[in-house]
Amino acid sequence: MNYNIRGENIEVTSAIRDYVEKKISKLHRYFSETPDANVNVNLKTYSDKTAKVEVTIPLPQLVLRAEVDHEDMYAAIDLITDKLERQIRKHKTKVNRKFREKGSLNTLFTTTDEVASTVIEEESDLEVVRQKSFNLKPMDSEEAILQMNMLGHSFYVFTDAETNRTNVVYKRKDGRYGLIETYN
Repeated sequence: MNYNIRGENIEVTSAIRDYVEKKISKLHRYFSETPDANVNVNLKTYSDKTAKVEVTIPLPQLVLRAEVDHEDMYAAIDLITDKLERQIRKHKTKVNRKFREKGSLNTLFTTTDEVASTVIEEESDLEVVRQKSFNLKPMDSEEAILQMNMLGHSFYVFTDAETNRTNVVYKRKDGRYGLIETYN
């Protein structure tokens, strides 16, 4: 794993860097092979002496993302590692029945494609201020909902495995889910 650790209002010391790498590297046990993924870690401190840690790990079949606010930076790093482990276990449990015939669940987390993410900063209301690019993986709507919930987003774009068309699942205001299907 390649670590990209940056700090906002804090200097990322070698002690903090080593601690983050040590904690995040514990996630290796969930992979059949060490993934060649970029681990993006953002450490922030605020004037009220609270710390915020954000971690994003884009993988081909899954994007792991978590954020934690805490008074102590090291405690926040511990909490975020636990949160990422829970996400992986939850995802593995929910999709277990689908991948049972295909072999080990660890193959779900092998890396074959890179997820590219580019942030473009602009100051106009009509300008695009953030742009993301990614490969659409074939899946069913249930798995897309799982991915959306793990990311904490209100919608998720995916390729339907049966029709090979681009679809969108979204969370409705009533807490249920909607599906938008595209046609050519």
